[in-house]
Amino acid sequence: MRLTSSLRFPRQNNKTFLRIFMILVLSCIPGRTNLCSNHSDTRSSLDSLDLEGYITFDDVHNASKDFGNRYQLPPLAILHPKSVSDISTVMRHILHLGSTSNLTVAARGHGHSLQGQALAHQGVVINMEALPSHGIKIYKGTQPYVDVSGGELWINILRETLKHGLSPKSWTDYLHLTVGGTLSNAGISGQAFKHGPQINNVYQLEIVIGKGEVMTCSEKLNPGLFHSVLGGLGQFGIITRAQISLGPAPQMVKWIRVLYSDFSTFSRDQEHLISKKKGFDFVEGFVTINRTDILNNWRSSFTPNDSTEASQFKSDGKTLYCLEVVKYFNKEEANSMNQETKKLLSELSYIPSTLFSSVVPYIEFLDRVHLGEIKLRAKGLWEVPHPWLNLLVPKSRIFEFSKEVFNNILTSNNNGPILIYPVNQSKWKKHTSLITPNEDIFYLVAFLPSAVQNNLEYLLRQNQRVLNFCAEANMDVKQYLPHYETQRDWREHFGDRWGTFSKMKHEYDPLAILAPGHRIFQKATQLYPIQLQ
Repeated sequence: MRLTSSLRFPRQNNKTFLRIFMILVLSCIPGRTNLCSNHSDTRSSLDSLDLEGYITFDDVHNASKDFGNRYQLPPLAILHPKSVSDISTVMRHILHLGSTSNLTVAARGHGHSLQGQALAHQGVVINMEALPSHGIKIYKGTQPYVDVSGGELWINILRETLKHGLSPKSWTDYLHLTVGGTLSNAGISGQAFKHGPQINNVYQLEIVIGKGEVMTCSEKLNPGLFHSVLGGLGQFGIITRAQISLGPAPQMVKWIRVLYSDFSTFSRDQEHLISKKKGFDFVEGFVTINRTDILNNWRSSFTPNDSTEASQFKSDGKTLYCLEVVKYFNKEEANSMNQETKKLLSELSYIPSTLFSSVVPYIEFLDRVHLGEIKLRAKGLWEVPHPWLNLLVPKSRIFEFSKEVFNNILTSNNNGPILIYPVNQSKWKKHTSLITPNEDIFYLVAFLPSAVQNNLEYLLRQNQRVLNFCAEANMDVKQYLPHYETQRDWREHFGDRWGTFSKMKHEYDPLAILAPGHRIFQKATQLYPIQLQ
């Protein structure tokens, strides 16, 4: 009796036990998924591939984490490709293993993803920076462009194109990222209102799709793949080369900051500036909440227009909004640039005593975030958790958003900057995979904290409060660099474009091998076929 009693399970536990038992049994049947297979067999199969580069299995620590520094998901192997053929060979091999393998693939550039998007747990991570560039090739003419490897850093492209008096038109705020990485998301910065995001400035791509084929695509050649890959979160293929539009590069920039105490005035002025045909070349902004001596902190890099008035300005206990604008110019154009800038500033309603400016080389301005990185690395404050949250907020709801978030949810921004600026997407390509609010003007609001005081959980709760508020208010806010836990959430994110997105996934990566870290599709196995509907 005692023995029988001790083996008596609740009915629900019996069902759970039977499910687990059946999965284990099925997975050990030849031809089923290899849950019971030996990792050494998989390693041997990868190790036997005929590659120009090489695969490593032991030193995988750096590929186990990303810039977000919140996940530790070690891959089984890292591919260091010496050719596009290497990437194709590995993809074809995993495709050939089919649903009997759990291997997935993640292309890793500079590892700057935030929530494990560049990771492939027990899969294969491709070190894109190892892919030879074969030179940064610049083509001049009426429509100049640069032809580069998908693993090339934007800072290297800038340095090389400047030698020819040229430059890409659209940037991200941080240039030590790979071409393939930013084009898989969008690449948005203060030039986007004028030139669109980086995905707007691409002429042609070379892609290794999920089936291992190497394909070239553009607006006219394989346009479906071209548009899907741009902003496609790495779901359809790995970008191995790109042709990027160039324009004339200025020598210098005039860099200006001013403050506002009223959000409506601040946002009205930002929207005014992005509507002008001949205005500033860069428009961004940020929020400061309860920061002490903000203007004194600017003095190390900027000069006040009126030093006496600036010294009397107090920022303590206030929520302030900084407009940051830039005017490009060449040295011989300095006088006319100053006149244009003065006129543009006269159209704005900022606090007069907070006008600060600086003149710096073009490359120094574009690479400004890297200087901060060097300082943080020296203090051991770079490789910490970064619970960032990037949102796209419709213009029609931005005042409501700012009132609740900046006055109630957030009490300070001592943990990191909060960027906020509008973009006008009337010039943007309409058919990429990037999802934005359904309004012509929307705001990028980027919360960029660093968890340096064991406050990660607090910052994550704060992010969730922001997301909850947006959802409850039905704001049609979209995440930029999105992260969701379930496919249901992803379907909601894509809305009526989910059908196209999933259809393209099935066409170009039918086993869902690529980019598992986004958690959009589960790797197809015989037990778990890919879910598209």
